[in-house]
Amino acid sequence: MQKNNLRKFEDNIMNEIKSGRIKLRSKYIFLAEKLGLGSAFVLSVVLSILFFSLFLFYMKTADNLEYLSFGKYGFLAFLESFPYLLVVSFILFLFISGYLITKSDVSYKKPFKYLAIALLFFIIISGTSLAFVGVAEKIEKEAYNSRSAGMLIKPFFKRGIKMRGKGVSGAVSEIHDNHLIVQTPCGLQRINLEKIKFEEFQEFKKGDFVIVVGERREKDFLAFRIRVVDEDEFPMIKHGIHREFKQMK
Repeated sequence: MQKNNLRKFEDNIMNEIKSGRIKLRSKYIFLAEKLGLGSAFVLSVVLSILFFSLFLFYMKTADNLEYLSFGKYGFLAFLESFPYLLVVSFILFLFISGYLITKSDVSYKKPFKYLAIALLFFIIISGTSLAFVGVAEKIEKEAYNSRSAGMLIKPFFKRGIKMRGKGVSGAVSEIHDNHLIVQTPCGLQRINLEKIKFEEFQEFKKGDFVIVVGERREKDFLAFRIRVVDEDEFPMIKHGIHREFKQMK
């Protein structure tokens, strides 16, 4: 009985194939699709790792986190300088990687949640390693090389050195009674010190690297808080200043 049912099923399939309602696909097509899926998965994982490492590098070398140390005065400057494009790109490729897992044979062998957790840990560990072994620093350098393919990454770093309305960071080049002239990645910036409280005022010297929060007033930046910091803690800003004033010479 079972053999008769199986034979009848096979006959039905053959009749469908002969009628053209069912079309057979070459095994090479299946192989090509599998290779394409695998390549897309590897590429999305690599890009996830890259953007996560660049995000960590940005947070480590730009002035973004330093603004939070100014409390409520620095919060808007923090939001203004946060690398949203890097974060969105990382999340996008992370989701693409997870989606491609669901389309692979592996997803049928193990629960998706375990695969997703393993993938996330792999990306975080790999991205962290890249960020702290100098790879991200080389990518930043190539991003500003006009003859390099690294220029494609430039928009992702741009937020770290762009002109802001609530924060300024740079090196003091001139000192006056009630204002400073500061070199920034966007050129010279006049910092108005009239709102700085007397007890918070400090003696500045040429070459001091300062972080300032306040608000932009036409050509001036009115400072609410200002702090001298070590310029080596913010190499992205330092490199931006060097490039800007090298071009101006």
